[in-house]
Amino acid sequence: ALTAGLRRGGVLLGILVLPLSVPVLIFATAAMDAASMHLPADGYLAVLGALLAGSATLSPFATAAALRISTQ
Repeated sequence: ALTAGLRRGGVLLGILVLPLSVPVLIFATAAMDAASMHLPADGYLAVLGALLAGSATLSPFATAAALRISTQ
């Protein structure tokens, strides 16, 4: 909704989404690294689960706000 009317909306969308995806990539990589070295990865997986729960909880509100903005 924020980038719908812009010519270079893809660049702005990438800049907005990048900070949201970097923590997931970091913790997923750390969990895979710990699992490959036969170390416990429970902490990393717990953080990933918390990120999933938070994003699943907040995404309907963000979607509703984006739709509300785009229809105005």
